[in-house]
This record gives sequence, C-alpha cells and structure tokens, in this order.
Amino acid sequence: MAQHFLLSSKARELSMIKILMMSDMEAFELFKNVRWNATNGEPVCPCCGSVKKHYFLKTRMQFRCKECFHTFSVTSGTIFASHKKPLKIYLLAIALFTNAVKSISALQLSRDLDVQYKTAWVLSHKIRESLMDYNEDEKFEGTCEMDGVYVGHYIRPKNQIDKRVDRRKVHKPNKRVVISLRQRAELSDETVGAIKTKTFILKSENSNEIKEIAHKYIKVGSSIHADESNAYDDLTAHYDMNRVNHQVEYSGVYGENNNQSESFNTRFRRMQYGNLHKIGNLYLSNYANEIAYREDTRRKSNKEIFDDILEKCLSSLVSNEFCGYWQGISWLINE
Repeated sequence: MAQHFLLSSKARELSMIKILMMSDMEAFELFKNVRWNATNGEPVCPCCGSVKKHYFLKTRMQFRCKECFHTFSVTSGTIFASHKKPLKIYLLAIALFTNAVKSISALQLSRDLDVQYKTAWVLSHKIRESLMDYNEDEKFEGTCEMDGVYVGHYIRPKNQIDKRVDRRKVHKPNKRVVISLRQRAELSDETVGAIKTKTFILKSENSNEIKEIAHKYIKVGSSIHADESNAYDDLTAHYDMNRVNHQVEYSGVYGENNNQSESFNTRFRRMQYGNLHKIGNLYLSNYANEIAYREDTRRKSNKEIFDDILEKCLSSLVSNEFCGYWQGISWLINE
C-alpha cells in the first residue's frame, strides 16, 4: 500500500528550526525578496513606484526613495505595516498558522510566540484576511458540489427538566449557515479531491440565495452534486443535478455524492469545536475561507503553503479592519 502524502517527507519541507535560527538580517532579506520578487528583491517605492536604487537607512532598516523622498520599509503598504515586533515573529506566526491544519486559536498563538493575546488575535485575523479571494469573475465548471453547515444555533438546555423548551422552535437570531461550493478535480489535474472552493454565509439554506450563488459562480450546464435539501430543487432547470439522500447512503449507485463539501464541513467543525470553541458571526466568513484554503492546499507541502501565505500577506494592502483594531482606529504610520 502506497504511503499517504501527508505522512511522506515531501509534505514536511518547512523547518521551524531554520526560522528560529534566522538572524534579523536574514529575516529582513527574506521579506525583501518575497515582497519585491518581480525586481529580484530590489525595493520599489510604494508611493511613486520608482525602482531606482534607493537610500538604505541601516539604523532604521528602512529605505528612502530617490525620486519622491518617501521613507518606507519592507512591510509598508501591506497587512504587516506599522509592525512593532521583529520580522522573525511574523515568520514564526505564519509557520505556526501553516502547520495548524485545523486552524489555531489566538490564545495558543500568544503562548507560542510569547506575545499578548490582543497581538496574536489581530495577527491571526490579518493572515486570514490575506487568504480572501476577491475574484468575482471566476466561474466553476465541470463537476461541482454544494452543501451547508450551520453555526450559532445551539441553545444550552436549562438545568431543571421542567424549564426546558423545544429548542427546534426557539428563534435563533445568531444562526447562520456556511455554504461551501467546491469544484472537483479531474483525472488530468495534479491534485486530488477538489481544486477550488468558495464559501458564502447565509441565514438559512434557502432556494433563492442558493440559486443566485449557482447562477453567479457556476457555468450553466455544469454538473452539481448536492443532498436532498429542497433548497437545491430550482437548479435542475440549468444544471445537471445529482442528489444523494444521506439518510440512506453517503454515495449513490451512480456516484452521486457531495463528499468534498462534507470534507469541508468536517474540518470546519473540528476547527470550531477543537480549537476555537466559539465563532462569532462578524468574522465567520474569514474562518470559513480559511478552511476553504486549507482544503484546497491539502496536497501541498507545508513549505509551499508557507511561501504562498507569506506572499499573499506581503501583496495584500493595509487592513482597514484590523489596523489599529484595539485602539478603535485604522491608520497607517510607516516604520
């Protein structure tokens, strides 16, 4: 029997020891090479776009543009802008985030990095924000799957049995459903399972919004696999629908199943119950997208994932939501 990829040496190419042994200058050079990869590590002014050889202020580890005299650093204009910790801390945070296949809590991250909980919370959310995919024009095709997983609907029963109510009939204002849309990999693809995933946060699994999602993100005529929920009934007119009744079977006799979406649901639940314990609706989309990213990269080595996340972090703009979060403001002061 062949060894599973995740158990092989190819899956663990990232060495935490190497990051820990990095000097501050080596971490600086890594940030510089990833940030300005197109110019082979040569700084590009974020203000005027000049690529001339800029002045380097060694005592401050900053650059000064020869054209507009703007002072900037390797993190200026990115989600790490105005950073106050050594660069190696951010590399370690990304490495820990990468290796935590079912996410990592801010409390654990604060302990591992020896930083305040507030710092770890904002840092983890900035990393999650960099993973968001805003490509609205991309349409799924081939064989797709859809399914939903509910969040925020649990009501703790009263201690005394005579005070308990039927929780199915209680209004749950915080109840949400995470809809996962996944495109299956074909035999010719390098990966296995699903190749791309999008997530959507709805108040319920209803036919109107499901139909809107399908028409916007799935090419007409594609094959869709879903369960027996009546929310997917209206898709029959435009798509090749394949339904599976989970009360009877997990996969139909003709291969109809939504196991890739169920895989997303399982990992999401393990993140929720095993690591985070409680997820608020405000940042539910960030957590759902994180699991989508982890599912899509499950066949990549941790070094490939680390490099990809670091590149996304350094190519993402300053976070309007989490920059100055605990001060209640969002402004940028270049360091």
